Amino acid sequence: MTFSVCFVCTGNICRSPMAESVFRARVEEAGLDGLVEVDSAGTGGWHEGDGADWRTVAVLEAGGYESDHTARQFQASWFSRLDLVIALDSSHLEALRRLAPTPRDAEKVRLLRAYDPGADADPDVPDPYYGHIEGFTECLEMVEAASRGLLAAVQEQVEGRAA
Repeated sequence: MTFSVCFVCTGNICRSPMAESVFRARVEEAGLDGLVEVDSAGTGGWHEGDGADWRTVAVLEAGGYESDHTARQFQASWFSRLDLVIALDSSHLEALRRLAPTPRDAEKVRLLRAYDPGADADPDVPDPYYGHIEGFTECLEMVEAASRGLLAAVQEQVEGRAA
């Protein structure tokens, strides 16, 4: 049985596709591809069908990550097939928990930076959209740092299912 993770930000063109690409690479490096499914979405549908922001693509490619992406909006019906829904900031966390059809589904929603033991007190990955490329680089660093802890948590769940 596949363990499914979906990363969610506002428009699904900056932070969440970045997190999806980085985490997918970590899953592959850990030999868990085929056991862990990774995707992303936005809380809104403004950019549905668009590719990732060019700055996201540039930062991912410079970091050695894949960047093929098409934006889509998160749907409440997806909760039934997802194991974890990873919000990139507190506003996404709140929106997703409100959208969750059941309390159990709401429990699936977590903040990405909660998986980074070295994170500062701010739980959010800042939205780089209205800024310069440096904000995208900073976003990538936060995503990479949290992805290590998230991978450990997911790996534990996957191994628990196999036992």
